[in-house]
Amino acid sequence: MEPPPILPDIEHLLRNYLICPDKLPIHKYERSQEFWPRTSNYESLLHYDGSPLATTLKVQRDPNTGEITEFKEVPIQGAGATAKNSMSLTRAPGLPSETVRGCASYIPFMPAGFHEAEVDLPTESELLDKNLLTVPPGFNRGITFKEDGFTVENDKDKIAVKDVVIGANNKLNLFDLLNNEDNFSDVWNVVQTPKADQEVSVNSEELPEEADVIPKEVPLLVISKEVEHTSMKGTEFAILLDSTKPIPDFNERIPEMAHQYPFELDTFQKQAILQLEQHNHVFVAAHTSAGKTVVAEYAIALSKKHMTRSIYTSPIKALSNQKYRDFKQIFKDVGLITGDFQINQTASCLIMTTEILRSMLYCGSDVTRDLEYVIFDEVHYINDKERGHVWEQVLILLPAHVCVVLLSATVPNTTEFADWLGRTHQRKVYVVTTYQRPVPLEHYLYTGTGGSTKDNRYSILSNKGWNEGGYMQAKASIPNVSKYHPKQEKTMWFSLVDHLKKKELLPVVVFTFSRAKCDNNAENLKSLDLTTEKEKSAIHRFFEKCVKSLKEPDRNIPQIRRMREILERGIGVHHSGILPIIKEMVEMLFQNGLIKLLFATETFAMGVNMPARTVIFDSISKHDGRERRNLLPAEYIQMAGRAGRRGKDKKGTVIILCKGLLPYAMELQDMMLGKPSQLTSQFRLTYGMVLSLLRVESLSVEGMMSRSFREADHQKKMNGLRAKLVEVENNLNRNFSGELSSYLEPLIVFYERAKKYLDARKESLEDVMKSKKVVKELIPGRVVLITYQHHINKLALILSNTIRSNSITLKVLVIIDESENQKKSELWYQMLALSRDNLYAPIGGVSSHEVLSLQPINIFKIYDRKLKIDGDMVLKDWDKRQIPRFSDNPPGPSCNTAIQELMKVQDEAKSGGNLKALDLITDLKINEHNLYENTKFINNLRQLVLDQMSLIRIPNFEDQFTIVYEKKVLEDERDHLKYMLSHASMTLYPDYENRIKLLRDLKYVDLQNRVELKGRVACEMGMNELIVTELVLRNILTKLQPAEVAALLSSIVFQAKTMIDINEIVLTDELTNGIFEIKHIYDEIQALELKYEICEEMNRELNFGLVEVVYEWASAKPFAEIMNLTDVQEGIIVRCIQQLNETICDVKNAARLIGDPELQNKMEEASTAIKRDIVFAASLYTQKESTVL
Repeated sequence: MEPPPILPDIEHLLRNYLICPDKLPIHKYERSQEFWPRTSNYESLLHYDGSPLATTLKVQRDPNTGEITEFKEVPIQGAGATAKNSMSLTRAPGLPSETVRGCASYIPFMPAGFHEAEVDLPTESELLDKNLLTVPPGFNRGITFKEDGFTVENDKDKIAVKDVVIGANNKLNLFDLLNNEDNFSDVWNVVQTPKADQEVSVNSEELPEEADVIPKEVPLLVISKEVEHTSMKGTEFAILLDSTKPIPDFNERIPEMAHQYPFELDTFQKQAILQLEQHNHVFVAAHTSAGKTVVAEYAIALSKKHMTRSIYTSPIKALSNQKYRDFKQIFKDVGLITGDFQINQTASCLIMTTEILRSMLYCGSDVTRDLEYVIFDEVHYINDKERGHVWEQVLILLPAHVCVVLLSATVPNTTEFADWLGRTHQRKVYVVTTYQRPVPLEHYLYTGTGGSTKDNRYSILSNKGWNEGGYMQAKASIPNVSKYHPKQEKTMWFSLVDHLKKKELLPVVVFTFSRAKCDNNAENLKSLDLTTEKEKSAIHRFFEKCVKSLKEPDRNIPQIRRMREILERGIGVHHSGILPIIKEMVEMLFQNGLIKLLFATETFAMGVNMPARTVIFDSISKHDGRERRNLLPAEYIQMAGRAGRRGKDKKGTVIILCKGLLPYAMELQDMMLGKPSQLTSQFRLTYGMVLSLLRVESLSVEGMMSRSFREADHQKKMNGLRAKLVEVENNLNRNFSGELSSYLEPLIVFYERAKKYLDARKESLEDVMKSKKVVKELIPGRVVLITYQHHINKLALILSNTIRSNSITLKVLVIIDESENQKKSELWYQMLALSRDNLYAPIGGVSSHEVLSLQPINIFKIYDRKLKIDGDMVLKDWDKRQIPRFSDNPPGPSCNTAIQELMKVQDEAKSGGNLKALDLITDLKINEHNLYENTKFINNLRQLVLDQMSLIRIPNFEDQFTIVYEKKVLEDERDHLKYMLSHASMTLYPDYENRIKLLRDLKYVDLQNRVELKGRVACEMGMNELIVTELVLRNILTKLQPAEVAALLSSIVFQAKTMIDINEIVLTDELTNGIFEIKHIYDEIQALELKYEICEEMNRELNFGLVEVVYEWASAKPFAEIMNLTDVQEGIIVRCIQQLNETICDVKNAARLIGDPELQNKMEEASTAIKRDIVFAASLYTQKESTVL
């Protein structure tokens, strides 16, 4: 029996809707022809938003009864402040869709590194004492005030006066004055002043009557208000804590911890936690696997307790995924933000890469308001040349209320880095360093080749120190083989694994610095089986569960089939060429002990919580992109630290394979016992950073550069430089208050020309004097003219020349007066030498001699005269007489001969003898282009000095010149100090000026450095800002189809090596034209960078190796098919396409900004076309527990 027809049959309705389109309402022409006239309302066009309220009413209550007594009008803080016009934390929030990532048009919050500038406003009396203009520009009349400054004069009281034009120094910038609300109230008098016993503060949030009722100290955590910092001049910002000193009262000091641990904390962990409880910056430096993650976990737990937010940043995306899984198990409310997807963005703990956090800070993300802790893991990654500058930018941009937690491997300059961070944020940073390993390491050399030598493993380093005996044993057992061929290496690996199994040293990680070698080693050991049947079953089930989400063609990709076979035998491979889903499977299997032998590159050492019992180094050298070199101590320690599992192993075993070549003992000691690399600044300018800072009025590129770690030492000296400048200016005002007399003008010109000549000579002539042709003439016995200290225009005899690396030291013999001594600076004597034509002559003929050590720059002339002397004997005689007991001995025969010969030449020169000076260009034939130009330039400056000589022949020259010299030296010092205190003294300032010129040429900024439309578009780009912006605004991408757009943009992000030649690939005509256009843009930008001498260290060249692959992938080809088109490994292709999607999304946002819906839709289609299947398979770390091992 059917139910009564109460509701219509949905199935029947849907069937009619789909198969009977003639019944759709669009075919009812009667209704579609209806028309509803609209009445025009022109007044609606005049609507405008009113200005926000600047004040509000606040009640005042009787403190005893609570009765409302009156209402008081008080100002609203931050009235009208929005994300587009204010950096205040109290500004109105942005759109909900832009809460997390922010928007490129938003202004960042005020960073802790940038302190609000204090405006030095004049007092009322200073304002009224000045002759201010009474008629504003463009007005016919103005307002005249009486002497009190605020009463307007009537027409009868007005006195006709002429407007007085005042100097620039007396101008009052009213615009700046009005913008600064805090200081504006101090300029004008308030008519009604409060009584003496009544204190009313307009900025206070509580009324005087409430002050007696409300408690003074409320136990609330305030993180949304900027912390007021007191001046810390003269104090250390980095506080080093002693990690060896126990904390017996730890539980009493923190009775209720925010997070409980099932084990006893180490001392360094307790010290860090104590500082976190006090909301202090913390820098923890410890070895790998020492337990730094405990500090990060406690910071996250504290933020949850305080109901605030925390951010954990990592250097690589894979590490972010791993941390998400780990923290999700502990804290539940955890989110993950990556370039291509987001999980739970509203979580109290967000995990992301440092680049994403930088983008959020620049874009004014509202997450910053509630942010309490930011944890930076692997801070030593700041040494990375390509990405290290991102860490510095983020640390500078973080607001003042955020607490910074730094986690790093052991580095020697933690205090220096912490001091820079503390100086930037104006708060102390507590440094906790521990060198203790939870599991000690023992290092071995393995020289076995198989058979009877398979157990040849010799200890060379342990807790007891370097073992010379073990090294000598390894040296004695090394086989007489220069290099293993593949068969020998295969035999060696089988023997080594057998040895490790027998000694129970599995699981093992083998660090191999070549992706191809990792794959080859795993392939050579395919007959090796390290797992039991139960383990094989577990690996098989897990593998099938992970690949179940992939499409059928993707499950049969050769790499997946190959990895399925070797994983079931307990062997794994981990490097950047492996598919991300396979790498994650390898990591999870290794963590659970199912992989016994793992071949990995050094990126595996960045992973978390993946220790092994043994670590093996296939080699101790690697190619770093520029050269082949041995591992640095920091690199070796990072990888070797993976040996030894806490709570499972008594010691960790590190083995270095010799393969017939024993490393030198010194090389091993430097690598194992050397100091790790210091944290060094890799700060550099990028076009994106420059444009992002220029669009914000309160921030500046110069300010960012001055606060970088690169300029830390310079910033420390600033106070001293300012004090020195005040001292110099006081000396100038005290001793030289007026202008010098006009008759001293020739001496002033002489000083300026001589100073310019001497400076240029010191800067440019040094390379000339070190050239081979000049050094060839600077031989023992050569006569030269020197000016050195108080030795002015003296002939000297070269006794020896010592050449070491790039420095040359000359020993010369000179004649001196017994009364000579140095009383003034060397510059003074050099200028005196230039003012004199005559050579030095002893006074009254009484003279002595001296041997000087000089640099070639101290030689002003080289003569053609060469004397026959024994320079070595003269030097030995001189050195002997410098010993106190031989000081009274007379000069020896060789020394006397040299003195007499030199004096003969000196007398001959004074009497007009034939002593010719060699010309560097004509006589010594200096013809190298740079040296020739430098020499010619210096000769021209020398001639200018000589042209001034006739004008300085005045009586008492030295006395008159002393006045000029002392004033000019002080003025030069003042100018130098001003330069050192200015932005121009910063290392990167010339690069900044050059980049600004380039951006002006390309119309990204105007002449006032205001960001224009092209600049705002470039701010949307994450990388390659200029090229992508030019592609967008020149409408090159609009002409292409979505697949062609993706293929063209791949040339920007793809950087790996490939043998594919773009000229041999058949492409569409539009794509071929697009490649021509992008090459033209690239060449144009390169030409401008060359013109302005911009050195882009990380400049990426266009690489068209994946154009065909990406085009086919965007055209819906399966992944297995596109792999046949290239020699690039699967993992690198996946990474390239993922980065490509980020670039496409940036272009989509730019299209929205410029109002190009066609391009926006095209980018949406391109993103959809490439974002599919195995390339964008979900990370195993982000899936539910039931889908992972």
